[in-house]
Amino acid sequence: MSDGFRTIIFEKEGRVAHLALNRPERLNAYSVAMRDDFAEALHAVAADEEIGALLITGRGRSFCAGADLSEFGTAPSQVIARNARWQRDVWGQLIDLDKPIVVAAHGYCIGSGVEILLLGDVRIAASDTVFGMPEVQLGMIPAAGGSQTLPANAGPSVALDLLYTGRRFGAVEAVRCGIVSRVEAPEDLDPTAWEIAGRLSELPGGFASGLKRAWSAGTEMPLDAGLVLESRLAASLAG
Repeated sequence: MSDGFRTIIFEKEGRVAHLALNRPERLNAYSVAMRDDFAEALHAVAADEEIGALLITGRGRSFCAGADLSEFGTAPSQVIARNARWQRDVWGQLIDLDKPIVVAAHGYCIGSGVEILLLGDVRIAASDTVFGMPEVQLGMIPAAGGSQTLPANAGPSVALDLLYTGRRFGAVEAVRCGIVSRVEAPEDLDPTAWEIAGRLSELPGGFASGLKRAWSAGTEMPLDAGLVLESRLAASLAG
């Protein structure tokens, strides 16, 4: 699949759609142009019934080094520059996508990079990945879900530590915090990510989306209601 995008590479291999952040000269910093390319690619993934899973990676030395701070100098204020990145609901598209999402991080995974990662279903990282959420230290509040997804995965105490201090941490701590589920040697990251995405893409139709719906909806329900939802989904798919 040819892409035609400026800031990402979008390709399809078998039933796997691959979206690679591709601003290596800026360590894949998230910009307005990347937002637009990302949104367009996610629309294509959602609409293509042949696609069974989405793999998100980053090209070059970094997964995503956060928001592109150079855009702040071209806008009337930091707030306006920052809000421009969220005028298309890329994060909502990731949440609503009913196909498994695999995210593989390496190098720097900072700010927006962590937020993209946390919206994946299966999250892996190279052993040399550096993580951080520096927004508060820069006089901002995370605006792409980080204040919600980080506590949901790491727990409130750890999340507040990371959000308040903005400190950087490595892959071992990211596993311990529940931010990623596994760590791979840098040379094994891409092959492992592709292998996982390939297996997930071949899951029987409806079952992956059903499991994802049961999990996402169930997290907002009391346990008994979540169990009822699970039983209903299981019965409907079995039928």
